[in-house]
Amino acid sequence: MGILSWIILGLIAGVLAKWIMPGPDPGGWIVTIVIGIVGAFIGGWLGSLVGIGGPVTHFSLGSIITATIGAIVLLFIYRMLKRRHH
Repeated sequence: MGILSWIILGLIAGVLAKWIMPGPDPGGWIVTIVIGIVGAFIGGWLGSLVGIGGPVTHFSLGSIITATIGAIVLLFIYRMLKRRHH
């Protein structure tokens, strides 16, 4: 996938993850894109572990779902760490 595809995938996945899990997360378009891109890697890694997928290598509905699940996991971890520091 090209850089533009990763940015678009990251934006879609990040927006979906923030929509599914609303809350006081870091904001802005760039942070949302980064959450989605990192989510794609996390989702691909988790999918490989459980045997229902693998790394996100192309732009498809499956890759959007994988990236969104990974972004949700990332937001969950962020919120858990944030709670521990307060």
